[in-house]
Amino acid sequence: MAGDTSIPSDEVQLLECNLDDMTAEAMAFAMDRLLSAGALDVWFTPIYMKKNRPGTMLSVLCRIEDGPALCTLLLQETTTLGVRWQSLARQLAERRMDEVMTPWGLVRRKLKLLGGRVVSAKPEYEDCALLAREHGLPLDQVVDAARRAKPVVGDGEARDDLT
Repeated sequence: MAGDTSIPSDEVQLLECNLDDMTAEAMAFAMDRLLSAGALDVWFTPIYMKKNRPGTMLSVLCRIEDGPALCTLLLQETTTLGVRWQSLARQLAERRMDEVMTPWGLVRRKLKLLGGRVVSAKPEYEDCALLAREHGLPLDQVVDAARRAKPVVGDGEARDDLT
């Protein structure tokens, strides 16, 4: 299925292996190593393997050029004996950051744009969590305020034209 040609696209690689004899700590360590080495995303999926044994599928999304090094890392850092890979096409929304002022302080937001138009704004969790802790507030209250706030510019002024 071809996507909308007006939305940017690229090629990525998906690396996968099945694991049935690794501890959770060792899998977390492998995930950290893969992300540090340039993986775009890493995730685990519970599966059933031969003889109905529970296992885990480890999936790594990466740039095509990073595939060989990450494949080697999978073989080094996990108990797998083999890694599958496939090339995938994907479409990408534009991403941009902005900052908003809430009654409790500044919060960064990730903006998703399609065709130059903002379609969603997600407040950064760490910023919201810090303000919620500092001011003894529920996290949702800070997140909601950050979603509704107008973006600020260099002088701290709110702007209506950025959302």
